[in-house]
Amino acid sequence: MQIIGYILTAIAFFAIGFLIQKWLRTSNIKKAEETAKKIVEDAKRGAAQHKSTAELELRAEWSKRRSDFEREIRARKGEVEKKEKYLDERATNLDRKADLIARKDAELSKKEVQLLEAEKQVTAKNEKLDGIIIEENRKLEKIAGMTQDEAKRQLRQNLETEVREEARGFIREEMERARSEAEREAKKIVSTAIERCATEHVLESTICTVSLPSDEMKGRIIGREGRNIRAFETLTGVDLVIDDTPESAYISSLDPMRREVAKKSLERLIIDGRIHPTRIEEIVEQAKKEFPGIVQKVGEDVVAELKVSGLHPELVKLLGQLKFRTSYGQNVLAHSKEVANLAFLMATELGLPDKDTAKRAGLLHDIGKTVSQEYEGTHQKIGAEFARRYGESDIVINAIEAHHKDIEPTSAIAVLVEAADSISGARPGARREAFEAYIERIEKLESIVSEFDGVDKAYAIQAGREIRVIVEPEKVPDEGISQLAVDISHKIEEEMKYPGEIRVAVIRERRAISTAK
Repeated sequence: MQIIGYILTAIAFFAIGFLIQKWLRTSNIKKAEETAKKIVEDAKRGAAQHKSTAELELRAEWSKRRSDFEREIRARKGEVEKKEKYLDERATNLDRKADLIARKDAELSKKEVQLLEAEKQVTAKNEKLDGIIIEENRKLEKIAGMTQDEAKRQLRQNLETEVREEARGFIREEMERARSEAEREAKKIVSTAIERCATEHVLESTICTVSLPSDEMKGRIIGREGRNIRAFETLTGVDLVIDDTPESAYISSLDPMRREVAKKSLERLIIDGRIHPTRIEEIVEQAKKEFPGIVQKVGEDVVAELKVSGLHPELVKLLGQLKFRTSYGQNVLAHSKEVANLAFLMATELGLPDKDTAKRAGLLHDIGKTVSQEYEGTHQKIGAEFARRYGESDIVINAIEAHHKDIEPTSAIAVLVEAADSISGARPGARREAFEAYIERIEKLESIVSEFDGVDKAYAIQAGREIRVIVEPEKVPDEGISQLAVDISHKIEEEMKYPGEIRVAVIRERRAISTAK
């Protein structure tokens, strides 16, 4: 019975739970339907509001575009009206011009008829004048006793002679005036450059002096039976002169490099104090090994002193070697530095924009002399080839090759370098010349001048800086001496090489001599 009771109770609870769940489902469905209905209503209201807003925005946009379109239409209409007005005015002007052109055409036609008539009258008058002239020429030929062609020929000869004389006089005056002005300006520029340069000239000799601490050192340098001095001379290739001069020894050599190595070696031996053949050999070898470094240092110092930048190291080395080269007794490096400074200063005075290039070209103009013994050709050509090889500009290369007139200069820089080279070599005391070479140059100068027709005598004076030319007055007229002086100058320039310049003075005089008895 209890089991049945439990079963009934469970069935009752199950039925109650089922009824409760059914009620809950029914209640939830109602709520969901109400919610869905509310959502649908809200959606309908939102759609209606959105539609209304969109319609308002669309109407506003349409109104704006319509206003813009109307405004654009009005603007275009105004432009069209302006263009129509402009075209109307242009058409009116064209009509007016057409009328004017038509009137001018009529006037021109009338003038053309008048000109044709005038031309006929002029032609008739010219024919009449030609007849008169022919008749007059016949009368003149009869009176003068010569034909018209003969008279023309005579007149032409007279005019040619007169014009030639006037031209010679004019050319002479202009040449004198131009020469005077050019010389004045050139002297001003050159003197200014030389004053600012102020380089001291020191002639290089074949002997250098080494100071000794005492006369006792002379015996140690000579050594027992002269073995030390013989070893020194053999190793260095110089002559070591030790005489009675107190506390001095002399090194003699034509080679400046050997002389420099020997001087350094002897100075070190004197300081070291150990003077014997073995030590001499060690010191000389050490000096020879250090010599390339000395050369490089000299080149670097020169480049730094002149403020020349971008120079190839090999060119710097060649510049250092110039310190140990001489030309006519003048140190080539000192000469190159002076030429560089002179070219730079003259370029500055002339206002040239590339004055630094002038300094560079002046410094390198004799660079070929360092290796002129090793290569064939002139030092100008060798120097230009080295400059080209190590990347120098065409202006510098041309200045190097043209500074002795081997080729034509292509720039003002080349002309300035040539002038600076002549100034540096021609200044008093700058160079010395062997007596035999001097005599040969003087004789050649006089010989060149004597070859000219009409030259009676020629005298070289002022150490060959001037040539006096005396001409025969019967062969050379007064108006011809200027041209003769120019011709002689050109011949000297072509056939001779000389430092500086040579002045040519042509003298013509006629003397009448009579004897009273």
